[in-house]
Amino acid sequence: MSWHEIINVILMNWKRIFKITLIFVVLLFLCLLFLVPVTFRAPVTILPPEKNSQFSGLSALLGSSELNSIVSGGSSFGNPQLYGEILKSRSASLYVIQKLNLIKFLDGKNKYDAAEKLKKKLNIDISKEGIIELSVDVSSTFIPMVFDDESKLKNLSAQISNSFIEALDRINKDKNTTSAKSAREYIGTQLIQTKVKLDSAESALLEFQKTNKAISLPDQVSAALRNASEIKSEIMKTEIQIGLLNANLVQDSKFYKSMEKKLETLNLQYSKFEFGNKDYMLAFKDIPELGRELTSILREVKIQNEVYIFLQQQFYKEKIQENRDMPTVQILDEVVPPMKASAPRLIYSTLVGLIISLLLSSSVFVFKKRIYKKS
Repeated sequence: MSWHEIINVILMNWKRIFKITLIFVVLLFLCLLFLVPVTFRAPVTILPPEKNSQFSGLSALLGSSELNSIVSGGSSFGNPQLYGEILKSRSASLYVIQKLNLIKFLDGKNKYDAAEKLKKKLNIDISKEGIIELSVDVSSTFIPMVFDDESKLKNLSAQISNSFIEALDRINKDKNTTSAKSAREYIGTQLIQTKVKLDSAESALLEFQKTNKAISLPDQVSAALRNASEIKSEIMKTEIQIGLLNANLVQDSKFYKSMEKKLETLNLQYSKFEFGNKDYMLAFKDIPELGRELTSILREVKIQNEVYIFLQQQFYKEKIQENRDMPTVQILDEVVPPMKASAPRLIYSTLVGLIISLLLSSSVFVFKKRIYKKS
């Protein structure tokens, strides 16, 4: 059939087509309005994680932003995909299920089955700027006007979104607390060992001074002692840092290798004090025997004292980090109960149904006309 014939068939049967379409559209509208489950969403917008929220123990021990820059790529925010994956985790869904007691609402066999169903209803959108929008589809049963309370569903959708943010915050805190606890325990062990060494060195110095009537060192030796002690204490600090990095970074990472290179350079500098070099006026091996013994004791006391002070500062930093209860998630737009349903879209769906009905009913009359002509 030509286009002219098709249009002619439609015009000849337009009243019947209009009647069929009208009946279909009215039925569709009534079905969407009274029978189809309604769905509500209460979106919440959060900022991406800050770069210093990760590796808190490492960054505190290192006392610089080098590690954070490597982890986060140098930006002021961390990877928002991390928050997205935490929100999609079973742990987050279980937290929400247990807090709001949603097993029955989601028709789950148990909390794990309900958590899987809740994950499928979770909507997460991450913008190119790293802003994260979260919402959850909360749907009614069929014939919602009879069997459901829309105001309760609206409030529930907001409660679920809020609970997911609480779950994210709780998981973050647990992770940061574990990291800080691990660092605190490691530093605590080093602190005890250093205290023992410091007490031993101080006892040795006291005994030496009693035996030898407290010999004084020349300025030249004192200067060499001071410089050597600073380098040696830096060596010990670097070794402690590398020890903590062993548990958190792979050993072939750029940062780990840079720390090893730093330790190698410091050891090379320190060896010059032991054996002499044109850059230094005096080597320890050239100091008279009694002076050398006192130099060695004083150097050990100074080194252990500096390392002990350093470890004490870091120990209390980690203790504070481990016990603090500050929010880890920054909300940009808070949750508010939705004013209207996100689905079904009455007007849009009705218009789509109208177009489809017109096309189908017109096609039926055209097809019948074509069959009639052939016969």
